[in-house]
Amino acid sequence: MSVVYTVTMALLGAAVLMTTARLVRGRTAFDRIMAVDVLTVLLVSGIAVHAAARDEPANATILVVIALLGFVGSVTAARLAAERAEDGT
Repeated sequence: MSVVYTVTMALLGAAVLMTTARLVRGRTAFDRIMAVDVLTVLLVSGIAVHAAARDEPANATILVVIALLGFVGSVTAARLAAERAEDGT
């Protein structure tokens, strides 16, 4: 099980690095918004893998809170970016 855990966390780490590069190099606000949303999903995935490997069900509350904050933040940022795009600024 530790090999699967290690490989999964390594792949998630690589995904975080690629997403961070997209966050920094994003040309539009929508690129950056999507990168932050993907980072949130990767964070939740990493916590879930860690909780499953350590058999700690107490992390479920943390997962729900982070997922909800990520969702609300993404929707808010997308609305703001859409309003700015409509205004032409």
